Amino acid sequence: MPFYPDDLIEEVRSRNDIVDVISDYVKLQKKGSTYFGLCPFHNEKTGSFSVSRGKQMYYCFGCGAGGNVLTFVMEYENFTFPEALQFLAQRAGIELPRQEMSAKDRQESDKRARILEINKVAARYFYIQLRQEQGKRAMDYLIGRALSAETMQKFGLGYSNKYSDDLYRYLRQQGYEDEILKESGLVTIDEKRGGYDKFWNRAMFPIMDANNRVIGFGGRVMGEGEPKYLNSPETKVFDKSRNLYGLNLARSSRRPQMLLCEGYMDVIALHQAGFDNAVASLGTAFTQGHAALLKRYTKEVYLTFDSDGAGIRAALRAIPILKEAGLTARIIDMKPYKDPDEFIKALGAEAYQERIDHAQNSFLFEISVLEQDYDLKDPEGKTAFFNEVARRLLEFDQELERENYIEAVAMRYQIGFENLRRLVNHMGARAGGAAPRQRLKSGIHENKKPEDGMDKSQKLLLTWLIEDVRLFEVIKPYIGPEDFTEEKYQRTARLLFEQYESGQVNPAKIISMFTDEEQQREIAALFHTRIADIETDKERERALKDTIIRVKDHSIAYRSRHLAPTDLEGLQKLVADKRQLQEIQKLHISIE
Repeated sequence: MPFYPDDLIEEVRSRNDIVDVISDYVKLQKKGSTYFGLCPFHNEKTGSFSVSRGKQMYYCFGCGAGGNVLTFVMEYENFTFPEALQFLAQRAGIELPRQEMSAKDRQESDKRARILEINKVAARYFYIQLRQEQGKRAMDYLIGRALSAETMQKFGLGYSNKYSDDLYRYLRQQGYEDEILKESGLVTIDEKRGGYDKFWNRAMFPIMDANNRVIGFGGRVMGEGEPKYLNSPETKVFDKSRNLYGLNLARSSRRPQMLLCEGYMDVIALHQAGFDNAVASLGTAFTQGHAALLKRYTKEVYLTFDSDGAGIRAALRAIPILKEAGLTARIIDMKPYKDPDEFIKALGAEAYQERIDHAQNSFLFEISVLEQDYDLKDPEGKTAFFNEVARRLLEFDQELERENYIEAVAMRYQIGFENLRRLVNHMGARAGGAAPRQRLKSGIHENKKPEDGMDKSQKLLLTWLIEDVRLFEVIKPYIGPEDFTEEKYQRTARLLFEQYESGQVNPAKIISMFTDEEQQREIAALFHTRIADIETDKERERALKDTIIRVKDHSIAYRSRHLAPTDLEGLQKLVADKRQLQEIQKLHISIE
């Protein structure tokens, strides 16, 4: 990763006003000094997405997404930190120094750029071929699959000519050398045969990343030939485990969930029917990388895999991966049809929407599949089935959630709730009371323990300090950065106090010091903590005093627990702080 100095990063950030940048993506309305709109990172009907020109930060009070202008571009465009910096630098007319990149990194970057360029040229060539006489067979095939001209254009569908060196010769005419063509994955170079195409006589499906860059291709053979579907090999720009077909379109959907399919035609058929939230993995098993990518755009994933045995097995593999990523998974039943394409052709979009509305809970789906391995008419088989169900119910670590699932299973299989509950508890006791495996819950963020009062108190102080810099002088006699006991809070507080001493409090700059998107979001949350029912100055002063006392008291207790017996200086500091805490409780703290 190229290194850029902090002052250059700050120049790029400060030259891109956050309201102006986000307005290119989200419709914002000004309310007081803050702008509000519908959050682009989760589905909502009321605008909880706020953008502050003064703070140069955004924050969604609904889903917790937040950060500065760099964070927004990283999250919305699926950019890395250097890519977001480059994007905003170009927008502001700032040239980033190339010398900061090593010769090897520059070479790799140039190679990636050339492969993306070749893919774009090839996609355009395939697109034109489909609409020429030589593409008639592929065009007839796509029309026969009930695809409209508009849909074909939307997905950039094309055709690779029946001559096996057609694209190779064209790309050579465009000035591309054998070495880079070989690395693109579009061409094979053989000493005897020379250069020949990876794809020929196939209907072509360009694969785009979330930023609409062509990164690879899928091809469906016309007539006889194997394999029926062929995908690009992995290249410097194409990682099958970290990209999803159709995501470049689905990411803009306002639907609350993503539909995960198995194939290109399913995605295209669903989009044409109005379900613009459909994506598919790229000829490979569903991976953690796919789940992490989906998590950027949704909380819920509805699996709409084939209804045959292979599709059921694929769903069973995908469910735990989605859950571990913190996503809710549901299963769409398409029987008696095999896949979404067949279903929509037969019954239409309205019937498919009904199937979405009645999608099955993933755990209950797993149980229904498990049921097929047991003879429930046989007492022994039935007992074995419920023992296995009880074992699986133990995986729910929250008691309320586990009780809810016990109730759902009991109702479905007509077994007494108390009987099943006792069986689950007995199974847990036999397992030695081992804690169920931890798994993530739905939402943008990973599973976190509920926020305790002390976390909120420390966050409140940080929020109040950036909203009213006068408070630094109010709290400095009592609270310092060392009193923030959580490492992230303490680092942020130290940076804030340093900024205040230098004469400029700039929270957006602090966010830029963290290059990881999740860290940026967490820091933004520290500056957007709210407490209800504070209206008057007197109420605010009382809340400030209470918060200072809580933070100081916790700091003293924390340091007492971690104090080394030989640390006399630390002990003296504790004694002084305890005396000061008693004094604070008697003081009137004013913010005038």
